[in-house]
Amino acid sequence: QVQLVESGGGLVQPGGSLKLSCAASGNIFSIYAMAWYRQVPGKQRELVASQHNNGITNYADSVKGRFTISRDNAKNTVYLQMNSLKPEDTAVYYCASYGDSDDYWGQGTQVTVSS
Repeated sequence: QVQLVESGGGLVQPGGSLKLSCAASGNIFSIYAMAWYRQVPGKQRELVASQHNNGITNYADSVKGRFTISRDNAKNTVYLQMNSLKPEDTAVYYCASYGDSDDYWGQGTQVTVSS
């Protein structure tokens, strides 16, 4: 019912910045929150940031102060601005939407932080 298309991943040097985008389409009326997750080899998927429709945001301690989640409702798009990137931020980043009955995931986009 909901399609999420991520973009913006790539290679960036430590200390650099990157902005991810996630465009939602379909039956988005039921979405009450959006989130970004990341997953690295050998580890479980980790919640990075989330934002409810009421504007309340939540961040993992590891990214607090460096990452910012935001949205543009007119474009049905959620963003993740990543600053002061570290090598340990390297992961596949996934966009997720949450509804009353259905949750959806994007395809993932690779972020690599390396010099």
